[in-house]
Amino acid sequence: MVYDKNNIFAKILRDEVEAEKVYENEHVLCFKDIYPKSKIHVLVIPKKEYSDIYDFSKNSTNKEKESIFLAFESLIKIYNIEISGCRIITNHGVDGRQEVPHLHFHLLAGNDVGRMINN
Repeated sequence: MVYDKNNIFAKILRDEVEAEKVYENEHVLCFKDIYPKSKIHVLVIPKKEYSDIYDFSKNSTNKEKESIFLAFESLIKIYNIEISGCRIITNHGVDGRQEVPHLHFHLLAGNDVGRMINN
């Protein structure tokens, strides 16, 4: 997937589009999804231009990778879901149905999010 500098997340990072931020560190921005699929639905994105998880895995620094996991840890504490849990999802490519060409994770929580895939 080719990175599109005009994708919605790039615009949020440039402050061209508003987002309800819930956590931020040097390398990561977390904000509420405007079309939530769960009581708690937060998007977690790197601040640099990575098109997908494969691009990020190959090209990000160890500090950027660590920052993603620190963001997950912080969100779990912020939303007090240490015990009840959450689902963290990222999509990759056509078969994974990735819609926005900027790596992003969905953190879903606050209720039973259901089965992963209905067979």
